[in-house]
Amino acid sequence: MPLNYSKWDKLELSDDSDIESHPNVDKKSLIRWKQRDIHEKREMRKMRIAQLKADIACNEVLKPRLQKIAEDVEAQGASHFSSLVERYQTNPSPEAPPTDAPEQKSYDQMLLSLMLKVWEDAKKKGVEKDDPNLSSALVAGLKEHLVGLDEHQAKMKSDLQVEEEEQHKKITMEDIHEGFDSHYVPPRPAPPPVKGAIPPVKPTNTVTEYEVLNPKGVDLAPSSEASTSKATEEDSDELPELTPVLEQFSRLPIRGYEQSWEFIKAHRDVYVPGASDALLVAAFRAQSNGEARWAQQCVHQSLLLQYCEKLGKDGPSMLFRKLIAGDARATSVFEKDVADTYKHLVERVRISKAEESAAGAEQIQLVPENPDQSISFNVPDGPPPEKLELDGPGFENVDVEDVRKALQLRWEVFESFPEAFQQALQSHSLEEVNKVLGAMKVEEAERIVELLQIAGILSFAENAIRDETGKERSDDEIGDREGGQGEAANDD
Repeated sequence: MPLNYSKWDKLELSDDSDIESHPNVDKKSLIRWKQRDIHEKREMRKMRIAQLKADIACNEVLKPRLQKIAEDVEAQGASHFSSLVERYQTNPSPEAPPTDAPEQKSYDQMLLSLMLKVWEDAKKKGVEKDDPNLSSALVAGLKEHLVGLDEHQAKMKSDLQVEEEEQHKKITMEDIHEGFDSHYVPPRPAPPPVKGAIPPVKPTNTVTEYEVLNPKGVDLAPSSEASTSKATEEDSDELPELTPVLEQFSRLPIRGYEQSWEFIKAHRDVYVPGASDALLVAAFRAQSNGEARWAQQCVHQSLLLQYCEKLGKDGPSMLFRKLIAGDARATSVFEKDVADTYKHLVERVRISKAEESAAGAEQIQLVPENPDQSISFNVPDGPPPEKLELDGPGFENVDVEDVRKALQLRWEVFESFPEAFQQALQSHSLEEVNKVLGAMKVEEAERIVELLQIAGILSFAENAIRDETGKERSDDEIGDREGGQGEAANDD
C-alpha cells in the first residue's frame, strides 16, 4: 500500500538536516536568515492582501457614484458638472474609506480629482467652456474612466486571489485552531427548596431503652431530639413564599399542560420541595383579595406539582405525557381534583373572613387606668367672652390673655370635631364617647384623643375618699405603744 505524504506539503521548514550551505557560511546564521526571509515575505503578503481588499472596497463605493454623475451630466449638461465640482470644492462630505492611513482622502475628494482630470483631458482635446460639444466630451471622459475602473477592479481581484492562494499554501501559526476538546462538566447542583417549606417527616425509629446507674443524671441531660423538634416547629410557623419563577409558573393558563411541561424543563427551581405549598398559600391570598382567576391557576399548578411528586422519580414525564396526549382517565381525575380543591379553598376563605369580622376590628376606647379614677369632659359652651375677669385665690399672677388663648383653643378644637362626637361630649357620658370613637378608624380616633388632651377637654380625676379623721390621735397612740414597748424592753 503506497503511503501518502501530501499532508506534509504545506509545512515550510527553516531548518532541515539535508540543507546544504556554503562551507564559509555558518549553518546557524543561514537558518536565521531563512527564517527572517520567510517571515518578511509573509508580512509583505499580508500587507499586500490588506491593501488590495481596501482598494477593492473603495472602488465598490466610487463606481456607483461615478455612474450617477455620468448619467446626470448626460441628462442635464455641463452646468451640472460645474455645480458638482463647486460643491465638492466648497462643501465636501467627510465620508472616507475606513483606513488608518494619514491624510486619507474622502470619497468626494477622490471624485473631485477625477472630474478635474476629465475636464483637463477635454481641454487638451480642444473643447472649450462655451463649446456645444462640452457635455458629450465630459460624459465620454467619465465613461472612459468607468471602463478603466472596471478593468483595474478585475485585475486587483485576480491579484488578491493569487495572493490568498499563495498565503494558504503553507501552514502558519494563524491557521492553528482548536478542533475539539473533551473535559468533565459537573452536573448543576439541585436548586434549594422554597423558603418556609415544610421538611419531610422522618420515619419513626425503634428506640431501645437501657437501664442506667444514675437515672436522674440522664433525665437532666439535654436532649438533642427535643431541641431538633423544637427548631422544626419554629421553622414550620413560617409560610412558604412564592419565588419570581414560581409566580411566572402560576400565571400559566389552566389546562396548558404543554406550556407547563416546557416551563418545568426550562426552570429546575419550579419542581422543588415546598413549591406546591407556596402555590396554595398564594391561591388563598389571591382568593381573599378577590382574584379568583389567579387563585384557580395557582391551585391548578400546585396540583400538577403534587401529582408529579406522588408518581415517583419519573412522575413529571409520566404525568405530562398522559395529560398532553389527552388520556381521558388521567384528565378527568386531575380536573375533578382541581375543582374540589378550589371549592374547598373558597369555603376556607369564606370562613376565615367570617372569623375576622366576628373578632372585630381594632378600636380606640377611653378606659380609666384603675377603679379609683374617673374620666370627665370639660366641654366649652362657646368662645371666651370679650370681657374676661379672673377672681379668686391663685389667679393673682395669671395673665388674662393666656387664659383667653387657652379657652379659644379649646373651643376651636371642639368645633373641629364631627357633629356626632360633639353631641357625645355634650352628653358627658363616657359610654357615648366610646361608642362614637369605636365607629371611627384607628388613625382618626387617635388624632381626636390627642386633640382632647391638648385642648384640656379630657380630664382624669381620683374618686378615692380618704378619711383623715383621728389620724393625729392614732399616731399618738402608736407612739405611746412604741414607748411602752421600749420601756418594757429596758426593764428586761
